[in-house]
Amino acid sequence: MSNTRNTQESQDSQKSQTSENSRKPKDNAADRPSPMEVLRQARGQLAELTGMTAESVSSFEQTDQGWALEVEVLELERVPDTMSLMASYQVELDTQGQLTGYRRVRRYERGRSDPRRTGGH
Repeated sequence: MSNTRNTQESQDSQKSQTSENSRKPKDNAADRPSPMEVLRQARGQLAELTGMTAESVSSFEQTDQGWALEVEVLELERVPDTMSLMASYQVELDTQGQLTGYRRVRRYERGRSDPRRTGGH
């Protein structure tokens, strides 16, 4: 009879642990957005905040705090198009893909390339 009671207590204990575990917040890869979802969210959130549409993402990496991107944005359209004013924005997102900060790091004309640096500088 005591074995039956111990078995029942063991089952009740397992059910309790399973119930507690299901209530704990999960932080596993299955709960995180995919990289493509993060890119879409970043572009949409930046456009909503700045009023400018992201044209491309020039860098993208996962960090300890979430995600870091560099996004290219059309700031001022000119004719000819090669004279349009572009900007690079550094965008930071948390692990769930929510924008936590952004800043403009560069402005340039669309038709101009970055100057080549010599000597490793």
